[in-house]
This record gives sequence, C-alpha cells and structure tokens, in this order.
Amino acid sequence: MKKNNSLLGLIYAALFGAGTAAGAYLMIPVPPVPITLQTLFLYLAGALLGGRLALMSQVVYLLLGIIGLPVFAGGKAGLGVLFGPTGGYLIGFLAASYIVGKWNEMLQKPSFSMVLLSMVAGTIPIYVLGVLQLCLVAKLAPGKAVAVGVLPFLIGDAIKIVVAALLAQRMIGHLGFTGKNSD
Repeated sequence: MKKNNSLLGLIYAALFGAGTAAGAYLMIPVPPVPITLQTLFLYLAGALLGGRLALMSQVVYLLLGIIGLPVFAGGKAGLGVLFGPTGGYLIGFLAASYIVGKWNEMLQKPSFSMVLLSMVAGTIPIYVLGVLQLCLVAKLAPGKAVAVGVLPFLIGDAIKIVVAALLAQRMIGHLGFTGKNSD
C-alpha cells in the first residue's frame, strides 16, 4: 500500500473491525456456538483490504472485546471469552482474515470464483481452531465437537460466503486505495 494511503487503510481496518463487532449482535443463539454475521465482515475485510489490514481489522475487534467492550456474540466481553468454548473461533478470525486477504492480494483482479475460494479457505482455520477449543474447554469428543461446532453452521456460512463474495466483487477498487502489497 502506498504511504499516502496508510491512514485510509487503517481507518478501513478499524471500520471492518467495528463491522465484525456489529455482526456479533446479529445472532441466532444456538448453544454452545451462536450463529452470527461476524464472518461476513471478516470475509469482506480480507477481500477488500489485503492480508495485513484484514488481520489488523480482526486484531482491533478482539482487542475491543478483551478490554471489556461487549463486542463478542451475545454482548459478551473480556479475556475469559477467548478461553471459553467459542474462543477458538475468535482466534481463528485472525488466521482467516489474513488468508482471505493474502489470497486476494496475490491476484491481479480476483474473479468471483477465486474470491469465493479464498473465503472457503479462510473458513477452515475458524472451524479447526473452534473445534479444538470445544474439545479442550467443553471436553467434547472430536465427533461431537464437529457435530455442534461445524455442521450447524455450514449452510449459513456458505450463504455468508456467497453474499460476501458478491459484495466484494462489486466493491473491489471503489474504496479509494488498494490493499494489494500491504505487507
């Protein structure tokens, strides 16, 4: 990213972090992991901002929650949430945002299918870290953790990925800067 666009990139990262927080309030409370719109904003951040800034957007989001602002699903806050049953998913947001961003950053003009694939790839660390934490914290067997921590979300996540990819395709190049080569 060019130096004169650095401030604008940071502003966008903060806005997407705030969008992720807003997405936490749009939820269906399914225990132990609620369905939210957080990942929609994460996917958009990755597709539009590039790896570094997308990661920064999720760092902002997590830091807001850690310092006590009620930005996690259900209005929860604090470091304890990261050590609870849903913490693995939240940590997965960091890897996911970077993967989606870096993938799209490497392409000259990402096609819809490539944006879509990047978001699918970004979803993998969210599920993997989420399931691992469910196994450890909730003491669930791996099969049970997948049954409650992945399967109920597949259709909703597929819809969010398609919507985010469509939005990203319409928005790429319209933010006033490019996240390409932001690392």
